[in-house]
Amino acid sequence: MTTRALSLTLALALALGLVPMAATAETFAPGQQFLTMWDRNGDGAVTLPEARERRDEIFTTFDANADGILSPDELAALDDARTDMRAQMQDARSEAGMGKGMGMGMGMGMGHGKGGGGGAALRDANGDGQVTRDEFVGLTTAFFARMDRNGDGSLTTGDFGRR
Repeated sequence: MTTRALSLTLALALALGLVPMAATAETFAPGQQFLTMWDRNGDGAVTLPEARERRDEIFTTFDANADGILSPDELAALDDARTDMRAQMQDARSEAGMGKGMGMGMGMGMGHGKGGGGGAALRDANGDGQVTRDEFVGLTTAFFARMDRNGDGSLTTGDFGRR
């Protein structure tokens, strides 16, 4: 893995709140990593505006040339980083005796495809072959609605875990 790819993987991990914690079966709280990184005001809940702000930061992290569009290479870097982080989270969960589901089902609720750039079509809202900041951040509403199990307008640890 190149230094750039490793840096992008770490940046995505931080942006997505997926940096594995020293989890044990007794202390693991599904969704806690997400809340740690996405809860901007520290109130224990992520609101839609907070989620949009974090998605905007993720876009900025992977828009290497700062042109406001994620190129195929930039999308591949995002997908690769996400795939790497899934593997790291799975390892941490396995060590904690939590199994393979990661508490969120397939795709970790991100609304993206599975690695290798396959998620680009799901992020390209208008089908023009480019993913703009507006398209990427615009997907937050659908992502948020899927994650907000109880429909209360905020994401808390209660919205994570087995369904």
